[in-house]
Amino acid sequence: MALSVVSIKAAKGRDKPYKLTDGDGLFLYVAPNGGRYWRMNYRHLGKQKTLAFGVWPDIGLADAREQRDAARKLLAKGEDPGEKIKLDRIAATVAASNSFKAVADEWLAKVEREGRSTATMKKLRWLLDYINMTIGKRPIASITAHEILLMLRKIESKGRFETAKRLRSVCSQIFRYAIATARAERDVAADLRGALIAPQPVHRAAITNAQAAGRLLRALEGFEGYANTRAALRLLPHVFVRPGELRHAEWADFDFEKALWIIPAHKTKMRKAHVVPLSTQALAIIGSIEHDGEVAWQNCTSG
Repeated sequence: MALSVVSIKAAKGRDKPYKLTDGDGLFLYVAPNGGRYWRMNYRHLGKQKTLAFGVWPDIGLADAREQRDAARKLLAKGEDPGEKIKLDRIAATVAASNSFKAVADEWLAKVEREGRSTATMKKLRWLLDYINMTIGKRPIASITAHEILLMLRKIESKGRFETAKRLRSVCSQIFRYAIATARAERDVAADLRGALIAPQPVHRAAITNAQAAGRLLRALEGFEGYANTRAALRLLPHVFVRPGELRHAEWADFDFEKALWIIPAHKTKMRKAHVVPLSTQALAIIGSIEHDGEVAWQNCTSG
């Protein structure tokens, strides 16, 4: 006799497990502790097998019958429903490991091992946090260009055109990594070139004539703050390095005999050693620096 919700609710645990049949192989397995589990017996290629559909009441009677009917359709085609379930689970596991976030995490670890700066890694993580909120759980091979465009349009609607551009670029790099590691077949983010609003360049304040440049240099010479701060300000126009490279200079980086400042790769933005020729004036300024350690600007005292 077919099962009903009433008969299922009335089923209680006994000393030994027992079955309540529903039809076409479907039955409810009742454990001694009162737990009720959906099962289905079937034969495939002459072998008796059993499928598990879940626990009642999480899986209701109608759901269990629907799963039974789906299994019977596979059997009618000569397929083993048990093997189909196993393959689906494997596919789900693979899809989870091939999600956009999983691939992005791999790519992020790769670029960090390549020596990207702390500031660069911080920016990349910030961008990826935003991307992952939208498409992070999606299998990377299933993501479409339209999905990415919708995400970027939200950023553009806030007037953040440069951020949208960078997000598309990061997505593209991750898709290319996915292609190289056999998790995707094409870079759908590349299809969005030209689809985004081009950010307008922002012109920063700059000195563009000799007279103003002279006034700046005289102001630097007249600086009355810390002696080493004054030395750093006076040195910068002679070497034109990044402020961070200047701040992190160490005495070991200077070759006074060859009049060279060799900035190690790990201190540069591009992660390549940078050689800066030192003029006579630059050498004199460096020689005036007060120090008592490895870092050139470690000991700042007022002049």
